[in-house]
Amino acid sequence: MKITRRNDHFIITQKDVSPYLDGCEVIGVFNPAAAFYQNEIILLLRVAERPIQKSDDILTVIFYDTKTNCIKTLDLAKNDSQYDFTDKREVRDNNKKDGSFCFLTSISYLRIARSRDGIHFKVDEKPFLFPSNEYETFGIEDSRITQIGDNYYIYFTSVSYHGICEELVSTTDFHHITYLGIIFLPENKDVVILPEKINGKYYALNRPVPKATGDPSIWISESDNLIYWGNHKYLMGLRPHNWDSVRIGPGAIPFKTSKGWLEIYHGADSRNRYCLGAVMLDKNDPTEIVARSDEPILEPQKLESKNEFLKNVVFTCGALCKENIIHLYYGVSDSAVAYTEIKLSDVLTILS
Repeated sequence: MKITRRNDHFIITQKDVSPYLDGCEVIGVFNPAAAFYQNEIILLLRVAERPIQKSDDILTVIFYDTKTNCIKTLDLAKNDSQYDFTDKREVRDNNKKDGSFCFLTSISYLRIARSRDGIHFKVDEKPFLFPSNEYETFGIEDSRITQIGDNYYIYFTSVSYHGICEELVSTTDFHHITYLGIIFLPENKDVVILPEKINGKYYALNRPVPKATGDPSIWISESDNLIYWGNHKYLMGLRPHNWDSVRIGPGAIPFKTSKGWLEIYHGADSRNRYCLGAVMLDKNDPTEIVARSDEPILEPQKLESKNEFLKNVVFTCGALCKENIIHLYYGVSDSAVAYTEIKLSDVLTILS
């Protein structure tokens, strides 16, 4: 069965977001978390800014300086043999044998967009969450929002010299924030927390990245309090020669259906083509897989309204389900936010 999607179009682009930092430009707005809040739909956007470059011979990089507790820029000469500028997203130090990067070329933070109809959004002028500690030196990325009662738990990937980890904050009004600390150590990301306790435990899907052996697969962990996580278990892995053969990770927050917990996840193949698929977890034991989609439920394609191609990447951090419709918000190739609607019943049918 083929999934039918409708209302595909870009809803937020970099032109809709003014730079927050002096001397910088917005180069991408993407991978939003989503939540219902009062009479609105909230998107928590990842916004990437970079310094406006003033010379072809110099690359100006940007980062949060823990010594001064403010954003700092640094000019690097492109003819300096110490640095490798091959990747447009990062700078590597040729003297470091582990091949890790030493700077990113942009810095990311989180910004709120608000809407009454779920399609037309107004973006706040200032960030909601901005780099502010030693774990966020190179920015904060790809948040998710889990609502439990009146509390909205927001967690995101933080990037620094210490590694890539997952931080947690909470809010009741998307204004005041309580910091709750790091919940998953480096290197782990793509965390999604189920929105209720199951048999007295909270559950979180996550994606550790093994260095010595093993693949980037999806694991599941449990907690009594959302802060301390343990009893980690392998949940699902790669499928050779398939659309999710090279990399997978959790995407949107799982939501409960008649057949179990539905998770929309991302997968990539050897061409680095990212698609979205679905997996159903047991309603009473989310460590058990009921069914997994053979084919993607969302693939990169041309959006006729803009006549643009999505450059082989669709990536979600937020989906809302209401009245048999999955309202899916997704990032397009680290540049823009797009929206589509998918019938829940269609997804349940392919997972039967």
